[in-house]
This record gives sequence, C-alpha cells and structure tokens, in this order.
Amino acid sequence: MQGGSNGIGYGLKYQARCIADVKADTDHTSFLTGTLSLKEENEVHLIRISSAGTELICEGLFSHPNEIWDLASCPFDQRIFSTVFSSGETYGAAIWQIPELYGQLNSPQLERIASLDAHSSKIKCTLWWPTGRHDKLVSIDEQNLFLWSFDTSKKNAQVQSQESAGVLHSLSGGAWDPHDYNALALTCESSVQLWDLRTMKKTNSIDHPHVRNLDYNVKRKYMLVTAEDESGIHIWDLRMLKFPVLDLPGHTHWTWTIKCNPEYEDLILSAGTDSAVNLWLASPPSDDKPTSESFDSPNKPVDPLLNSYSDYEDSVYGLAWSCREPWIFASLSYDGRVVVESTKPHLPRR
Repeated sequence: MQGGSNGIGYGLKYQARCIADVKADTDHTSFLTGTLSLKEENEVHLIRISSAGTELICEGLFSHPNEIWDLASCPFDQRIFSTVFSSGETYGAAIWQIPELYGQLNSPQLERIASLDAHSSKIKCTLWWPTGRHDKLVSIDEQNLFLWSFDTSKKNAQVQSQESAGVLHSLSGGAWDPHDYNALALTCESSVQLWDLRTMKKTNSIDHPHVRNLDYNVKRKYMLVTAEDESGIHIWDLRMLKFPVLDLPGHTHWTWTIKCNPEYEDLILSAGTDSAVNLWLASPPSDDKPTSESFDSPNKPVDPLLNSYSDYEDSVYGLAWSCREPWIFASLSYDGRVVVESTKPHLPRR
C-alpha cells in the first residue's frame, strides 16, 4: 500500500541522521535528534508532541560541538544521552546531560558528564543497557567492543572490559538483546556477529554480507531482524542461523535502518535511501502460542507491507518508535526533516 504522509513535521536547521525516543520521559512523547553540519555549530533538539497531538514543539535547543553520527537516549534518565561525533578527521563519543531547569535559561548548555575516550579506531555507535536503571553501556568502533560502567553520581565512565573483533572484520553497529542482557549482535562487512558480554567473545555468526542495520524483536525471543543494502530485510531465528525464517523485499534502493516495535508483536519499520519508510507486519513461523500482542490472523494470509510513507524528499536515515505511545514513530530524513506518524489507521484489527 502506497501513501503520503499525514504526519506532523518539524524542520532542523542542518542535515541530520540521528533520532531517538526519550524512553525515560513518561509524561510526554518526546524525541532527541542531532544535526550533521561540518562547518556550522551543530544542535541537539529535544522535541515533543503537543498535548493535542497536532504539532511538534521544540522543548529544548542545545549546541553540540561536532557532527553527530549516532545518538542514544539513556533509558532511566530523560536528561542524559550519548553521542558519537566527528570533527571531520577524528571521532569521539561522550555522555551528556541536559540542565535541569533548561526551560528557564536563556542559553542552556549541555554538560559533558563522561567521555568514552578509550577508542583508537573510528567509533560507530553506543548502546545503553536495554531497560531499567543500570550502569552499563557499550561502545563499538571499527575494530573493538567496549563495555563501560557509568556512574551518574560521580559523572564518569570506566572501561570494564574490551575485546577486538579482529583485523579482518570492520564493525559498523549493533543491538543489545532485550531477552538476554549478556548478548549482543554486531554488524560488519561480511556477517552478523553474536557476542557474549560475560566472556567478551563471539559465540556465533550469520554469514551474510552488507548488513546495514539490525534490531531484536522485543516481543519474540530468539528473533533478529536485519536490513541489507540490496537484498531487503531478513528475519532470523537465533537457534537456526543457516537461513532466515522470513524475507521481506525491503526498499527499491538500499534498506538503511530497521526498528522493531516495542509493544506490538511483529510490527516493523524500515527506512532507506529511496526516500521512503515502510511499515511491515511480519510474522515468522513459530511454535510458540500467539500472545495478546500478536496481530496474527489465523483465517487468511496478509500482505506484510501495511503502508509505505513516501512523502520525503531525501534519504531517510533515522527511525524511532515511541515507547510511551507505541503506535507512534518518528522519522528523520537527511535534509533535517522530522515527521511523526501514527500507525493506527494501518494496523489490522485484533
């Protein structure tokens, strides 16, 4: 199903790639996004949906010293987030805190509360412990995986353990398993690597080239979804890694990012360089009994593509589901345009 956008929009001043749901904000549906300008002072925008649900409001605007290539919101403190940034030649990563009374300040400044400065290779992303108040986070560069211990009261982060992926592998990103907090999936040029944080060792791999992004199905254990440059979207059962259990066609150009819904089983968003966001309902074969969150229909097969949002003028690199209102998502295209949509009109009836 093809369709334009009925969403609400917000424009950033510069180009951008990163947007994140502020999971710890239980009072508002809000998102953090950061810009990617090489020559200008970059910005972090805290935006929220108005109480009427009709507009996006800039709740806070903060200067950031470098291009923002990755942004992740802390799951237990709505004022804390991490960024991976670049000056054009060097890369770094840090944890930032928004000032408490930022709404009352003329020019609120972010506080850098910790630097993730142990990296010697190009940093790709940071991952927070999946849920709840916990002091662990992970950072990934092209060659190494770091597990950090973060102390909010002392405002510092220390490396707890580190391991190299090997010189033959160039890491590009990863995801933390919400069902097993000791497990990570990492993307690299020729495969997906599965790692155990207790031993800091690779436990298995999926030999599949050009995986651009991946995410775990929050509602189904053992299910991992990958987005690939040209071959679309694959859903894997981690107990049977030889072949995917389900394939989706993806996008007409590179499929860049994938996000599984935090509440509704098998609901997936994908975005790509074809300037589109696709909403999928993808139910892999399972021996498990369906849950109340499942949209599975026992009566007839359903086209997995529920809707394609095509009202964009540039590649879409950023996607974020709202944890507070899980039928809502935010997208970010490279031209700095944020669009927030409700998927309710396209969800099958339960």
